[in-house]
Amino acid sequence: MLQARVKLIVTGDDFGYCPRRNQGMVECFLAGAVSNVSLLVNGSAAPDAAQLARRHNIPIGLHANLSEGSPVCTALKKNSSLLNKDGFFHGKMGFRTVLAKGLLKMSEVKQELTAQVDLFRELTGHVPHHMDGHQHVHVLPEVRHVFAQVLEEYEIKYTRVPIELGLHSCAWIEPPLMDFYLGIEKDSLDTVDVFTRHGIRWADVYIGLSTMGKNMSVSNIQSAIDTAVAAFATKENSLMTQFSPQHEQSRTVTIELMVHPGYPTIPPVGGCGEGPDDFSQSWERLHELQTLMNPELQSYYKTRNIQLCAFKNL
Repeated sequence: MLQARVKLIVTGDDFGYCPRRNQGMVECFLAGAVSNVSLLVNGSAAPDAAQLARRHNIPIGLHANLSEGSPVCTALKKNSSLLNKDGFFHGKMGFRTVLAKGLLKMSEVKQELTAQVDLFRELTGHVPHHMDGHQHVHVLPEVRHVFAQVLEEYEIKYTRVPIELGLHSCAWIEPPLMDFYLGIEKDSLDTVDVFTRHGIRWADVYIGLSTMGKNMSVSNIQSAIDTAVAAFATKENSLMTQFSPQHEQSRTVTIELMVHPGYPTIPPVGGCGEGPDDFSQSWERLHELQTLMNPELQSYYKTRNIQLCAFKNL
């Protein structure tokens, strides 16, 4: 019987959004509650975030943003298909609507993604250890192909594919949000082959939709991890039957837990060019921070022999 060893990557998204987000994320990292962060290079506190990551040796990747705030590519700041009438990105749902209508130029998507990788390298001194998409835009039709090209060109090995085991049975997720999540799941399933063809890798297991904001709790995280590890072990054991007994040894399962901890943003500070959004100002950010730093969760990791690590350690 295979016993899975667990490497858990706890990724704090939206690093650089505002000074209070940065502060909370650093506290989580120093407490062993977050092991990896994703930087919004168009965030109002991105330079500060990059300095903090350097000072505290926080493993850092790029949270590519095509949906909130302003582009970083100078050539796209006016008259771009990526912008709405107010000169900002189209928003989480707006981006999806414009894309579905065929109104986004993929050449401009590539231009902006390239500019964000370049700015990340300028801020941090290195290429991202991993790169994912703010509001999961990187798995959308058409965008996924351009995203994969950029990762391959910059030799960025790791990304995120948000397919969450057990999502369908999470009764606590409200119907409109569940509809959005199921859309992300479908897009992600359609993305797997594209990323695979480009040699891009991701964690064996993703957790983060069912445990986001107010839905995060110590028990929800534990349950999600236990379910994932059990499913992984079952799958691996069925594959092992074709091998001889000496191959039936422990195998490592990598899990990425997506989180958004921090102290609530206080307007007008924060955001990515058009001020902070509602989620960043809500109590849910602080709730995530407190849950992740709960001694009960830290104890669970130790009891289960779960090793926290970053993408660069894989």
